[in-house]
Amino acid sequence: MPADQIADLQIGNVSIGFPVVQAALSGYSDWPMRTIARRLGAPYTLCEVMLDQFLLTVKLRKRTRHFLHVTDDDHPVGGQLMGAEPEQFAAGAARLVQAGFDIIDINFGCPVKKVLGRCRGGYHLSQPEVALEIIRRTRDAVPARLPVTVKMRRGMDDSADSRDKFYTILDGAFQAGVAAVTVHARTVRQRYEGLSHWPFLAEVKRHAGRHAVLGSGDLFSAQACLDMIRQTGVDGVTVARGAIGNPWVFEQARALAAGRPLPSPPTVHQQREVIREHFRLAEELYGERLCSPLMRKFGIKYSALHPQSEQVCAAFIKTRSRQEWEAVLDRWYAEDAPGQASVA
Repeated sequence: MPADQIADLQIGNVSIGFPVVQAALSGYSDWPMRTIARRLGAPYTLCEVMLDQFLLTVKLRKRTRHFLHVTDDDHPVGGQLMGAEPEQFAAGAARLVQAGFDIIDINFGCPVKKVLGRCRGGYHLSQPEVALEIIRRTRDAVPARLPVTVKMRRGMDDSADSRDKFYTILDGAFQAGVAAVTVHARTVRQRYEGLSHWPFLAEVKRHAGRHAVLGSGDLFSAQACLDMIRQTGVDGVTVARGAIGNPWVFEQARALAAGRPLPSPPTVHQQREVIREHFRLAEELYGERLCSPLMRKFGIKYSALHPQSEQVCAAFIKTRSRQEWEAVLDRWYAEDAPGQASVA
């Protein structure tokens, strides 16, 4: 795919550039993960989703400061917000602005049952009036210089009523001044099961016209990222689960977009250096005691690229301290070897 077919992404007055970005990932996309992704080619990242109620009460203490941790090299960065009440959304958005996020993203896409049960996330796709009130109040609470964006799924389900509500929210969002909408091509009812319906993204982009639309769903490789842009015409894509443990997907996508061959998967030693740096950043943010348990889930994901992935995964699962983490690297990452491609 020639480079001249990949247009730079612009969200409001924020120039993103290369249109393959890292999505908000609950429990994952903290400052260390965002930093690693950015160093490996992600031009824009979003923090893990935060509840509006939490943001209204959170203090910058050791156990909670990481949620609002933004550094000078972390820009542009998006803060994603989720909640139930329009008033609290607006107040939560103001807290994200205060923390230094460049773009405020509204989550109408989370399909987790406990989230839906509390009238949050994807639940709002069933109530356009409330969804649009949230959008208007959030846009009013955020300074005009900062873009507001919305994350959606293609509807609650595949019914005609759900489709109508989706487009009511989409059109109303752009009318209210939203700069871009990200659409996950599964329904809320699908959660993460079944294939993502990419033709719907093409339909949405045709409908949206000049407005920015980003696509999401089934992006587990660099080729898939570029295929989604090419096949649907969306302005950019957000890589979610496909970026956990595989931050190299961004530099791989850049290579393909530039007309170069797909880079080989990172070697064992290349993996080791990134994993070690990721741990160092996490320890800097969380402290030694909290770092190891939090990093275990990342080690498990990184292990998928190792040629002996099952054994390495089992080793990471057992880690409880920095010493045990280093022992895994010393044993399984000491000898260099070709890595293996990530799989969904």
